[in-house]
Amino acid sequence: MTVKKLSPLFRCSWSQGDPLMQAYHDQEWGVPEYDSRALWEKLMLDGFQAGLSWITILRKREAFRKAFKGFDPRKVAKFTESDVARLLEDPGIVRSRVKIEATIEGARIFVAMQKQGEDFAGYIWKLAGGKPIINTGLVPAKTPLSEEISNSLKKRGFKFVGPVIVYAWMQATGIVNDHHADCFRRKAEPAASK
Repeated sequence: MTVKKLSPLFRCSWSQGDPLMQAYHDQEWGVPEYDSRALWEKLMLDGFQAGLSWITILRKREAFRKAFKGFDPRKVAKFTESDVARLLEDPGIVRSRVKIEATIEGARIFVAMQKQGEDFAGYIWKLAGGKPIINTGLVPAKTPLSEEISNSLKKRGFKFVGPVIVYAWMQATGIVNDHHADCFRRKAEPAASK
């Protein structure tokens, strides 16, 4: 009996070389996210990434979660100037006043949407057409859809939601599937959060 040697899994090149990035790629990136709170958290973290690498944010993600009360929008919406001062002293996160204040304001917008009976996930997925988009071409930095979603978010008052940040967020949350054609996650049927 011959034993067939299994070939290693092919992954998107950006995920290789760091165990944390590989785990993120294999378990999270590109998995359709339907939970409003989780979508909002990921959007806020993508805003913190502006000007930085994703691995920096990924390494600080647990500290961010602790600092921002588990990214519970209702709690973050109540943050005051003393919370901003506390966060600016926290070495575990990116200490940018404008990004911290944008996250607090983003929480207030999220809560206001809920109070008006609007679900954040429903709002985003409706803009995206209701189901994941399978990208078959080159991976762009932004698309007409990311520009549309960016403009819609900006009109509501969100900050750090330019079309490039929004496209990266769309990839991360499975709104668009940009796994390489040969990546083992490309055809995977990911379990979506509910």
